Amino acid sequence: MDLRILLTCLLCLSVSLTAGAQEPPVQPAAATVPAADSLQPLIEQARVDWGVPGLAVAVVHRGQVVLSAGFGVRELGRPELVDSGTAFAIASNTKAFTAAAIAMLQESGKLRWDDRVQQHLPWLQIGDALVTSELRIDDLLCHRSGLGTFSGDLLWWGTPYTPQQVLQRARHLPLKNRFRAEYGYSNLMFLAAGEVIREASGQSWQQFVAERILSPLQMQRTRLSVRDLAALGNTARPHKTTLSGNQPIDWFNWDTMAAAGGVISCADDMAKWLQLQLRRGQLPNGERLFSEASSHRMWTPHTVIPVSRGALARTPTTHFRSCGLGWMLADYRGRLTVGHGGGYDGMYSQVLLIPEAELGVVVLTNSMTGIASALTMTIADQYLAEADGQPGQWLQQGLESDRSGRQEFYDRIQKAVQPVIAGTQPSHPLEAFAGKFECPLYGAAEVRLENGGLVLQLQPFPELTADLVHLHYDTWKIVWRKSFAWFAEGTVQFVPDAAGVFQELRLDVPNDDLWFDELKFRRKP
Repeated sequence: MDLRILLTCLLCLSVSLTAGAQEPPVQPAAATVPAADSLQPLIEQARVDWGVPGLAVAVVHRGQVVLSAGFGVRELGRPELVDSGTAFAIASNTKAFTAAAIAMLQESGKLRWDDRVQQHLPWLQIGDALVTSELRIDDLLCHRSGLGTFSGDLLWWGTPYTPQQVLQRARHLPLKNRFRAEYGYSNLMFLAAGEVIREASGQSWQQFVAERILSPLQMQRTRLSVRDLAALGNTARPHKTTLSGNQPIDWFNWDTMAAAGGVISCADDMAKWLQLQLRRGQLPNGERLFSEASSHRMWTPHTVIPVSRGALARTPTTHFRSCGLGWMLADYRGRLTVGHGGGYDGMYSQVLLIPEAELGVVVLTNSMTGIASALTMTIADQYLAEADGQPGQWLQQGLESDRSGRQEFYDRIQKAVQPVIAGTQPSHPLEAFAGKFECPLYGAAEVRLENGGLVLQLQPFPELTADLVHLHYDTWKIVWRKSFAWFAEGTVQFVPDAAGVFQELRLDVPNDDLWFDELKFRRKP
């Protein structure tokens, strides 16, 4: 029952798009940079104002970690405090790790950026034969495959499918954009990149990242699966953010999607990652994980993201946005910004690098709000001399937009589940609606009679079970038996053939990430 109204900003449009916030006007140069002690009260007040249970922040400046600290509690209603070692899901901030792994394999001669993907994954097919043949490794990392934004994410979310099985099913997804000409944020292509790493290195994505990246960086509290959290300890609890506040929810297994969003880390460890990036791949001992040339390539625009008039009004010094390889790029006050956001079930995060200012910021939260993006921009403004502070704009305007956006989201859900005409009846007895259905993309679904009512279950993820409440005609409201982070109620329409037999299910579950309308269920013979 939750909002993802800000996630597209967090994941796709770089750090300068905190919804509704406007950048402060340029001011005379500041004399000094802020001390960590001055940042902490600002961060804590923002946490309280936004109603976020807990968050962690790390700031790297001129090669040094100037702040790595926790704020608030790990779980609402419990006393354990967040500290700099508390683990959070960083979600899509993982994509930069995957891009770095590809860079390392390229430098060792195991692959080339412009290798055809089928050279490594001959079984991979996507919605167009020409695109399938021409798709290159660097295409996987910059959201230009032709797939629509978040297309196919239901394939990995909660299902038992392996990454290869997800990608094999993805051949049923139609392309929505022009190949290499339009932006479409794709988690599935990063799953493919993870499989390329497996084939090229002989190691799973998890093994490669753990041994070749986490170990040299001594990121000792970073994990690559929720299954490892019990032994780790000191972990934040995810929270679903609703109109009425925050509700603790369980950690959700993202193992299938690990190469696109599986890293779980803390402020201390992420500070080491920021330092590596600002050193362009160099370790503290002088050795390199990847070359400066690879860093430059990852931070070079590959896919244009259009700058809307609304975005330009909010950030008038931002003239371009684009995808690098595993990173989102933009300009802000005459400087390149390199960043990414992450959205996990109950946790949002944000990373921001401003290389010319030798500045890196990461914010990890156990809520589903836009505070992470607002805080990174606020902290950045403290360090950019010409901005001269003014932290209130990003945070206050971002908070107002966050709240209004969440209200609009729930209003959209309520509108979707209202009957168009009251007093109608189903056209057939309940038995006629029951049956087994199949979607080539997703798998099986079943509608069954249970205790005098209809129940829908999407069988690849059995927890997607809902009671069906008649809405109007042959459309029923979906009332899930379990609460989920990204969506609430929806509808299912039963579509008959000419003989009156219900042959098709059409699902409408309003949300901003998981596209239920991509599922084409037809009755099994």
